[in-house]
Amino acid sequence: MFDEMTGDGGVRPPYHDIAAWLEAMGPEAMELKRLEAETLFRRIGITFAVYGEGGDPERLIPFDLIPRVFSAEEWRTLSRGITQRARALNAFLWDVYHRGEILKAGVIPADLIYRNAAFLPEMMGVDPPGRIYSHIVGIDIVRTGPHEFLVLEDNCRTPSGVSYVLENREIMMRMFPDLFAGGRVLPVDGYPDMLRATLEEVAPPACKGDPTCVVLTPGPLNSAYYEHSFLADQMGVELVEARDLFVDEGKVWMKTTQGPSRVDVIYRRIDDDFIDPLVFRPESVLGVAGLMNAYRSGGVTIVSAPGAGVADDKAVYCYVPDMIRFYLGEKAILKNVPTWKCSEPEDCAYVLAHLDEVVVKEVHGSGGYGMLIGPKSTAAERDVFARKIREAPGVFIAQPTLDLSTVPSLSPLGPSPRHVDFRPFALVGKDIRLTPGGLTRVALREGSLVVNSSQGGGVKDTWVLTE
Repeated sequence: MFDEMTGDGGVRPPYHDIAAWLEAMGPEAMELKRLEAETLFRRIGITFAVYGEGGDPERLIPFDLIPRVFSAEEWRTLSRGITQRARALNAFLWDVYHRGEILKAGVIPADLIYRNAAFLPEMMGVDPPGRIYSHIVGIDIVRTGPHEFLVLEDNCRTPSGVSYVLENREIMMRMFPDLFAGGRVLPVDGYPDMLRATLEEVAPPACKGDPTCVVLTPGPLNSAYYEHSFLADQMGVELVEARDLFVDEGKVWMKTTQGPSRVDVIYRRIDDDFIDPLVFRPESVLGVAGLMNAYRSGGVTIVSAPGAGVADDKAVYCYVPDMIRFYLGEKAILKNVPTWKCSEPEDCAYVLAHLDEVVVKEVHGSGGYGMLIGPKSTAAERDVFARKIREAPGVFIAQPTLDLSTVPSLSPLGPSPRHVDFRPFALVGKDIRLTPGGLTRVALREGSLVVNSSQGGGVKDTWVLTE
């Protein structure tokens, strides 16, 4: 198991300042600071909701004080790989909603796309500005060694978590200003400006003057509502719900006290099915009637585009290295985790015979749900999954149980290694922009590999160092 602070022995160079800081602080002072951070999170209201649970669904996101650190060289490799992947995924989306060349070439099975629940026939032939379908791409990355970074999955629809990136840094700088005094940690606070610039760059060609952008939220009961309101506030744009918008003559308008105001770009944080009740779910009260017609006619830009989710399906994920070769003529800088597709009989037979060794995931699952972690499962749990896989093999993939890297995290026994993953955010407009850092999620339970906040995980500040 690779520990990112100690490596194979001794403290690795990126962590020298952190090691000295931990020694100087001592466990008692760190515990007091942990309680102070919790108070700050509570005062600010940095929460998330867990659906399906009784009582108050709002929880404080667990925050671990010990940062995760990347050297400048490590970040160069990561940023090149993330940028490459974001380009290929957008090229793929434009292709499958137009000529489907990658399908005709037999690189990806056509049925995997056209029969995919996330594929929207309504998007066929639609040309978003700049041919960009996924404007905010969140790439989930794990580390297994000093130079081994693997992509666990892609998030092309509405990846969440960037508000924690910004708030984690704000709280660390407020509590430990001396750690940042030397200027070695690259800032992350430029993200809202970069996001707004990206939104403005993809405004419809007919837009004249400065584009009006809004964040469309399902409302306060959504699990990521804090982030929706936070980003709208940081960008200086309106946070709206469906009742605040209407469509007239192929354009989208926002109700204001001064009368209707034209909207050019909608950063939507609602799922495809709820966007427009005239096209998708007729019972939806979260979407805007007529929005899809306005979008298809070029009256408004939706960020990210409806139908972008077909690129982050876990079965389609297996083919992203092939997309990179097909569209870019390059070899993938960041490799995929080896994956068995249960839709293929040989792979399915292997998975069923090794359920106690592999991690099984639903291709449309998220948030740590719909998973079986074989080595930590019971015989009864494996029997349930075996039945599910036999009944609908195409619904599942499987991956080896990875030896994820660890980062020191606070525990009752002091700093202890805990498994982490990483979600950087690529903003795709006229250029691809990356904030130096991202969301590090940590499995706070000893030995756990599940980092999702809904499953007991927490978050850390992520540092990228200068040269």
